[in-house]
Amino acid sequence: MVQPEVDDDEVHAPDHGHQHGEDHIPERHRITLDAAKESVHLLVPTLTRKLRCMIDVRRLRVLRELADHGTIVAAAGALHLTPSAVSQQLTALARETGVALLEPDGRRLRLTDAAHVLLQHAHVVFAQLEQAEADLARHAAGHRSSLRIGAFPTALAQLVAPVVAALRHADELLSVQAVETDEPACFAQLAGGELDIVVSVETSGAPQQDDPRLHRTPLLADVLDAVLPADHRYAGATAVALEDLAADAWILALPGSSCEEITRVACATAGFTPRSTHSTNDWTATGALLAAAGAVTLVPRLAQPLLPAGLVVVPLAGASPTRHLFAATRRGASTAPVTARALNLLAETAASLRRIASTCG
Repeated sequence: MVQPEVDDDEVHAPDHGHQHGEDHIPERHRITLDAAKESVHLLVPTLTRKLRCMIDVRRLRVLRELADHGTIVAAAGALHLTPSAVSQQLTALARETGVALLEPDGRRLRLTDAAHVLLQHAHVVFAQLEQAEADLARHAAGHRSSLRIGAFPTALAQLVAPVVAALRHADELLSVQAVETDEPACFAQLAGGELDIVVSVETSGAPQQDDPRLHRTPLLADVLDAVLPADHRYAGATAVALEDLAADAWILALPGSSCEEITRVACATAGFTPRSTHSTNDWTATGALLAAAGAVTLVPRLAQPLLPAGLVVVPLAGASPTRHLFAATRRGASTAPVTARALNLLAETAASLRRIASTCG
């Protein structure tokens, strides 16, 4: 990915502020933030000027990180800069564009309408840079390249591992790295260039489908079934209504995880709150606890091969809760040869898993 780096020796605003009129800005427009025990002085221009110079793409990245993370301190952490360096970059960007980018909102700052307009153009600029790199990659046949794919554990085992094997056998010069990660961290890693592709699940915390920063490829609708101990009263049933499990003890995934969210929503729709006695994201541990505690849970079909023997999978009656898996890349990067090949292989692997699930069902 083309990453406009911001070096510490490049973030200082010019010493001669009077050349751009900063000395004449009233003191009330100089915002001081006390963040992480560091005083950050942010100069907010109030005059609109005609654009006189090229916009520095590195400063656009700083603005985008601020929009993504919400505070100067958080944006500085993502960029590996100090908060004062970030504020200097934003001041310089405001000077370049001739518009105010931040405005006070109580004790915090918020983006101005002009900043949001600029952000929309920034998304296009970064997508175009990604496209440029993808186009250049097509002319680099025979050169060593790399690909980094991030996914949650089940997807790593069932979707990503077959893709890694296929890519490795097809191109000896390609270095493929699979990384365990989950939302929301995976999307920050993708935006920051640490990953080239992420496989994730549609949840309330996932980026919207029309997010201008991302290109998304739908992969799989993964149905959740009830998993019960062998001696459970519904172990011999062909299907079970979710509300019939309301009185049981439940094993849930950890709070904030996609399976925990989907399970709680499904139970709420069925009219009850599951009584969680144990919590884990590990399917092997889940299986052991189901038998030991006489509890129940919902398990996606993609994860069911990872469960130990001795448990019973019973489909839910009626509409089953489903998690929707997708692959995401930075917009503009999906046409790079290696990335496009990996996305096609992910889609083919997901289609194969769908066929297997329909045959078993």
